[in-house]
Amino acid sequence: MPAELTFTASDLAQLRFAVSPMWEITPSFRLLTRDPAQPAHPVHRRWVEQVRPRLSAAAPARGWLAELIPPSGYVPDFLNPAPAGPAPTLAQELAAILATPADQVRSDLDHLKYHQGSLGPRLRSLYAEPQTRLAKVTEAIEAYWDLAIAPYWARIRALLDADVLHRARQVAEYGAGHLFNDLHPAMRWDERGLQLARPARTLSRERAGAGLLLIPSAFAGPGLRTRLTPPQPPQLAYPARGAGNLWEPRPLAGTAALAAVLGRSRTLLLAELETPASTTELARRTGLSAPGVSQYLTALRDAGLVSAHRAGRSVLYARTAVAEAVLAGVGAG
Repeated sequence: MPAELTFTASDLAQLRFAVSPMWEITPSFRLLTRDPAQPAHPVHRRWVEQVRPRLSAAAPARGWLAELIPPSGYVPDFLNPAPAGPAPTLAQELAAILATPADQVRSDLDHLKYHQGSLGPRLRSLYAEPQTRLAKVTEAIEAYWDLAIAPYWARIRALLDADVLHRARQVAEYGAGHLFNDLHPAMRWDERGLQLARPARTLSRERAGAGLLLIPSAFAGPGLRTRLTPPQPPQLAYPARGAGNLWEPRPLAGTAALAAVLGRSRTLLLAELETPASTTELARRTGLSAPGVSQYLTALRDAGLVSAHRAGRSVLYARTAVAEAVLAGVGAG
């Protein structure tokens, strides 16, 4: 039976989009920790091959996240607090998780136990002491983010922002009904409201707050994911438009013009950072000396073109959104 979410004029007035770091945590973690014997993910294979070796020895894969995020099925709702604005930072979402009432934490863990049959030792301690143990949860999430998502966030965020811009234009030009009918094959809009075919969870206005939060996700996969925690608005995460091309190599043009400004070596490093890498790896790829690479990366970081992210014992460098815009601009020119 399809689920139906009714809409009043007030609900439509509170319809909004949000880009949420936390909505990328669960599906991306599941991709990295799935059985390596399974076929490689057709979209995220390049990303998995880069990140899985870094994660294999990391504590989050063996600890808190492994217990909180089972290979399939229910994930505790408190991991996805309703975004307060259009683009909360990870720090803001972690603060919201830390503020989760103890009763909700225990209720979510009861639900997880119902589906999984038992709770691991860390989750039993979280159940006993939610206020103190939630800090351990957020520390594990932050560690995972730093090594798996943060080095790629500029690229992922550009994809999500582009999706929101496209959807907002649809609403402006054709109305909310057209938006819903185009958003996902399992969703349709009619005179009764929003209809979802075979949702994983019951979706009804009686069990949800007012409005609707639409959240594009790079890692959501082909389905729709819902979260209902009154009095917050229902959240609906859907696959971002263009996610299939997220990790495709992007040929650069116009780098000669950029080299005239930044210098050949700095421009070469920016080009190589199509994939986040360490100083040692960049030196190997480019033939530059490791001290020289370190010096150039410091200059690029000071200019806001490169960011650094701790991944175990090494530091990964990645292009920032500013760098991506500069490279796109010289390519277009």
